[in-house]
Amino acid sequence: MMDNKQEKSSSFVPYIPSSRSLPELTAVAIIFGVILAIVFGAANAYLGLKVGLTVSASIPAAVISMGVLRGIFRRDSILENNIVQTMTTAGEAIGAGAVFTLPAFFLLDINLSQTVIIFIVLTGGLLGVFMMVPLRQMLIVKEHGVLPYPEGTACAEVLKSGEKGGANAKTVAIGFLFGGLVKVLGDGFMLFKTEIETQVGKLKNTVVGMDIFPALLGVGYIIGPRIAGQMLAGGLLAWIVLIPAIAFFGADSTTAIFPAEDPIGKLDAWGIWDSYIKYIGAGAVAVAGLITLLKTMPTLISTAAKTMKGLSDGSVSGGIERTDKDMPFRYVILGVVVLVIIIGAAPVTNVGFIGAIAIAIFGFLFVAVASRIVGIVGSSSSPVSGMTIATLLIVTLVYKVTGMTGLDGMKAALTVAAIVCTALAVAGDISQDLKTGHLVGGTPWKQQVAMMIGVIASGLVIGIILIVLDKSYGMGSQQLPAPKAAIMKVLVQGIFGGDLPWSLIFIGAAIAIVIEFLGLNSLVVAVGLYLPVHISAPVMFGGAVRWLVDVTAKTKEERQARADRGVLFASGLIAGESLLGVLIAVLIFFNVSIPETPLTNNRLIPFLIFLFVCWLLYWFSTRTKADKLK
Repeated sequence: MMDNKQEKSSSFVPYIPSSRSLPELTAVAIIFGVILAIVFGAANAYLGLKVGLTVSASIPAAVISMGVLRGIFRRDSILENNIVQTMTTAGEAIGAGAVFTLPAFFLLDINLSQTVIIFIVLTGGLLGVFMMVPLRQMLIVKEHGVLPYPEGTACAEVLKSGEKGGANAKTVAIGFLFGGLVKVLGDGFMLFKTEIETQVGKLKNTVVGMDIFPALLGVGYIIGPRIAGQMLAGGLLAWIVLIPAIAFFGADSTTAIFPAEDPIGKLDAWGIWDSYIKYIGAGAVAVAGLITLLKTMPTLISTAAKTMKGLSDGSVSGGIERTDKDMPFRYVILGVVVLVIIIGAAPVTNVGFIGAIAIAIFGFLFVAVASRIVGIVGSSSSPVSGMTIATLLIVTLVYKVTGMTGLDGMKAALTVAAIVCTALAVAGDISQDLKTGHLVGGTPWKQQVAMMIGVIASGLVIGIILIVLDKSYGMGSQQLPAPKAAIMKVLVQGIFGGDLPWSLIFIGAAIAIVIEFLGLNSLVVAVGLYLPVHISAPVMFGGAVRWLVDVTAKTKEERQARADRGVLFASGLIAGESLLGVLIAVLIFFNVSIPETPLTNNRLIPFLIFLFVCWLLYWFSTRTKADKLK
């Protein structure tokens, strides 16, 4: 069986064979890739802080690259476009790694300088690239045809159908326009409320609502109706079950119950959510993340064994053909060793020898897992948060046992977790990118260098973006809940300080276990439980649009074509709203006058605007050749 697999991989011929050479790592590709890396890094940072999820940038980056390089610069090298999308995903990965962990420092009122932020994301990002290099031969070459790499394979198909780039790029651009327009009119000029809610009947503190954000609609479309529905289920569990239950049983309470500062009878729905539900949700997310990690434990063990076997028999090194050349292995080892030593010795983070060893061990093990898992289920389903939580828990306990406590201990533990998280995010993305390169005929070492350039470019600016967003909206606020980072803060604070409402956290943990036994995705439901239902509701609308697009398709091919086109428009919505959200934050940061209250409190106007964007998403999804011929 294994011989057949190896024969299948060895006989594979990429779209551009190794005998041909096209422009690849060019100055134009690097400059354009750096720009898109920064843009999508900012967009993913905003989205991750808003909803706790990030989306893959590879396909929209490939489409934009083809539209610009082919349409404006008249360049038609598929390998050049592949380099651009590789660099763009570096920015997306840096944004994800940063917002899942670094905002915890802001929530703990620990001041982070730009130097520290840059140090964390660059060391983590570069470690992710270096540690993935030895895995390429095993995961991508030897297991070609075994691991599907869904996003990497889809991106390769987009690149190969390059003649459609102009039309597809327009779809992304139109989505960007509408996403940005709604954001500017709502949160910029305050022409209407971007959050609407209503009381459910006469039930006390039973509230449902939704945020009028096209980006959340786009997220729902991309993740599909099943995942979106489970996320909404978590939100409804909190807002129409737990909050009313707490309000009912505590209605006659005359004293405050920890951690609230006021009696429950004086709290509205938002007060109960802020005082109690967030801790229940935190416990649910933490345990669900660990459950997700435990479910991947067989993969972790087998991957580690295969990796060590590959290192021992020398199969990690590439061949002599252009399409099989990785970065020289001696440089990879040297890069990892130097980075680990710098991390351990650097006074800017003070993680010490313990932290450096932890980063080396957990970094390599979890990078191997992340690189393989994305080949099976894709980047969006990779349990990065679960692996980060496991790292944080172990490192925090080790620091506490060795006597490092207080804010210094919290800072050191969070720094280790942030570096590992960034390494995992980058490794998962470059794994998908290298699969794309393998299919289209890219040169591996050039992609690896391009990823490092993208990591450096986006890493130098992500700190500025985080600080601007914090100063403008406030980390942990209703506008930027930063859910994943809030979980990190709760865990590290609880272990070091012990001043948390553990009963609520254990209730959340129990809920996550029950959800898992019900056969649902406990992590998705837990995230919905932690976030306000106002965020889950528009995500569900996006999932509903995706369902409608799928069920009205006549054939499997038509359904796939519709989904692909809809993903492009949805990606435009996400990028447009996210980037304009960052721009509005910059204006607020520089004290530019922005209205404080909306022009109208009418709830119907924003809802109708949102429904119009839903219709646009459906309409663009169904504007495929198959639909036009009917």
